[in-house]
Amino acid sequence: MNAPRTRVQRRPVHGVLLLDKPLGLSSNQALQKAKWLLRAEKAGHTGTLDPLATGVLPLCFGAATKFSQQHLDADKTYETTVRLGLKTSTADAEGEVISVREVSCSAGKVVEVLDLFMGPISQVPPMHSALKKDGKALYEYAREGETIERDARNVVIHDLDLLDMQLQGDAPFLRLRVRCSKGTYIRTLGEDIAEALGCGGHLSALRRVVTGPFEELQCVTLAALESMDEIQRLAALHPVEVLLPGYTEVGLDRENAGKFLNGVRRHGPWDDCDQVVVYGDHPRALLGTAVVQDGELIPGRLLSPIEIQQILEKSPASEPLLAEQV
Repeated sequence: MNAPRTRVQRRPVHGVLLLDKPLGLSSNQALQKAKWLLRAEKAGHTGTLDPLATGVLPLCFGAATKFSQQHLDADKTYETTVRLGLKTSTADAEGEVISVREVSCSAGKVVEVLDLFMGPISQVPPMHSALKKDGKALYEYAREGETIERDARNVVIHDLDLLDMQLQGDAPFLRLRVRCSKGTYIRTLGEDIAEALGCGGHLSALRRVVTGPFEELQCVTLAALESMDEIQRLAALHPVEVLLPGYTEVGLDRENAGKFLNGVRRHGPWDDCDQVVVYGDHPRALLGTAVVQDGELIPGRLLSPIEIQQILEKSPASEPLLAEQV
């Protein structure tokens, strides 16, 4: 006879966990692990990292999932290693080697080529990516041996710093730090740089060190989260409003806050603004986002009254951890 299975007793959890995603896990696998550890009812992330990439992955819980889209447009910073001389089928270390070439470029040539990739550039998305065509991810076509025509995308490389390089020996490489706009494929960037150097190459390591206002030093690992008790795990969460940096703040009294949460526009002495975060007074509580047009505060993404109450109460951690399921 099989022993009764146990399942986690889920609970409302609201906030943002800045996770240092480990090597080998997909973003969703990391999310599900953190969700299980926090016993959260609802969770999502703000964009993905490949399994071979590590680093900053903001995870959103509860009410924070309503604002995860706000973070997708944020600039990102990566540190990456480009292995020169070996081109792979996937532009990273997971693929098969499809080309081997001698590395004969000079340090001066490296600097010259890196300058070519600064500023606005055009990229063709790789076949091994999650970008969809007719509802199907490109990597699914690639696994079936099919190549789909892709339109080039315009992205911006704000900074491209050479951290280290080795042009001789058995494993020549470049180590780069890249600050870029949303939608930039670092694998494609690394492969294109290596092609411009005349030797080809692939990404052998990739780490995201900054995304928007969040940096790697603020992050917690899954191992650290696992070693914490319930109270410490909840304390590791950042408030929902960290997803709204730079938003103009508007405060509403109790009467106007109630009407605002019902979707009713409010009038006030506010300047026009496209990015407004709205708080209720006494007690201070996040209500949602809005825009101001001609003195009207127009509701955007709103928290529900129950979400607001749960955040104010800071859901207690004294509930039973497990419930039996027969």
